Amino acid sequence: MDYLVVEARHVGGHRVWLRFRDGSEGTVDLGGRLHGVVFEPLRDPTYFAAFTLDDTLCWPNGADFAPETLYELATGRRAGFHGTAAHPESSSSELPR
Repeated sequence: MDYLVVEARHVGGHRVWLRFRDGSEGTVDLGGRLHGVVFEPLRDPTYFAAFTLDDTLCWPNGADFAPETLYELATGRRAGFHGTAAHPESSSSELPR
């Protein structure tokens, strides 16, 4: 699973820089995705920064994000897909005309 998180660094607020197993990397801002009871504690940037890494970002209260979601947010590509980001339904690396 190339989309698993292998390295992560908190870069401020609710932003995290991520590197994935396939070598892709990017920064995500998760501030707009902290909805619901389990994510409420993460609204505090200090608590948010207390994540650990176990193939994805995990917090002490049991909150986590699916690694596929993080991959898509950080890279703009669907997890497990290696075609063009602009046309993920295409199985060819050739750009549409």
